Amino acid sequence: MTSGMNRFNPTITVDEYLAESNVLFYLSDALTQLLEHKEEYTHFGVIRYFAEYFSSVKNSNHILFREYNYIKATPHNRASFIRVFWRCYRQIGKSGDLLSILEYSSLLQLLCPDFPMETVKSAARIVLTDDGFDCLMSFSDFLYAFQLQFYYQEFLDSVLLIYQDLLAGKSPNTVIVPTSTSVEQLPGLTTEENNKEQDLEVEASTLAECIDALCDRIKNSHPPRSCLQEALEETGKVSYHSLLMSLAKHETINLMIGALPSKTEVLNDPEMDQELDKLIAQISVSPSSNSSGSAVSMLKEVQRKASPRRNIHHRRKMEVESDGSTEETDSSEN
Repeated sequence: MTSGMNRFNPTITVDEYLAESNVLFYLSDALTQLLEHKEEYTHFGVIRYFAEYFSSVKNSNHILFREYNYIKATPHNRASFIRVFWRCYRQIGKSGDLLSILEYSSLLQLLCPDFPMETVKSAARIVLTDDGFDCLMSFSDFLYAFQLQFYYQEFLDSVLLIYQDLLAGKSPNTVIVPTSTSVEQLPGLTTEENNKEQDLEVEASTLAECIDALCDRIKNSHPPRSCLQEALEETGKVSYHSLLMSLAKHETINLMIGALPSKTEVLNDPEMDQELDKLIAQISVSPSSNSSGSAVSMLKEVQRKASPRRNIHHRRKMEVESDGSTEETDSSEN
């Protein structure tokens, strides 16, 4: 779950591995969920519960319908949520539909009920030239802007503060590199006034110097330095908005996050398409009286394989205690 880390590497201590892999975070959450739903999982079996919980984490299915604080808690959770968003709504891109900020916010809140509008607006700001709520965006454009904004949110907020200080005339020697805590405490990062400022330009070399110092402080919670340098070396002056546009389109950043395919392949999902092709073939060769029932059954199987399954702690007791009755199972899923 942590890029470039191997638990069998003798140069990594146990404490370093636990910290970088967030194992203790997931173990704590698993225990919390078990205690909150202990009557349900008494019948389920504790061993089976932990096996399925960590299997869902490994397969990136664990973030569905969880609270925002949980899905943003680790890099793996953020990447998993980005991937789930892509897979769930890929058909919007294939159909060519353009959606507004409010519509993308609604889609995100179907997956995470308390997903904040401000994060959606910040992602949309990378794509749009103005802040109108009625402006429409393609799924592909929004998706990669959202990936950058959500995955590197604290880093980008810190860069914005540095950028605003440079606009105010502060020299690199006096610019204070903010921490994520200080960013959260400062209001107005997404106000209309600040959005207008984001199109103003500063010296790219000066901003690069400050961002390099920021990267030294926050270690791995930032895009690769080579990508940042490449974006800042494209021109003598740069705005915050143009910097984010460049980073959102950078394929190396996309590969490092590992949640999405390349932009040319974003509308393709071979695994899902293969399952759907199997379903269509099954329906076409089985025109018997039982074909509708088998089609429904197979469709459920496709949904289980192609779409992230419901998070384990959301399953109803009836599903956990399944006695083979398809009627009860169906009702528990609805």
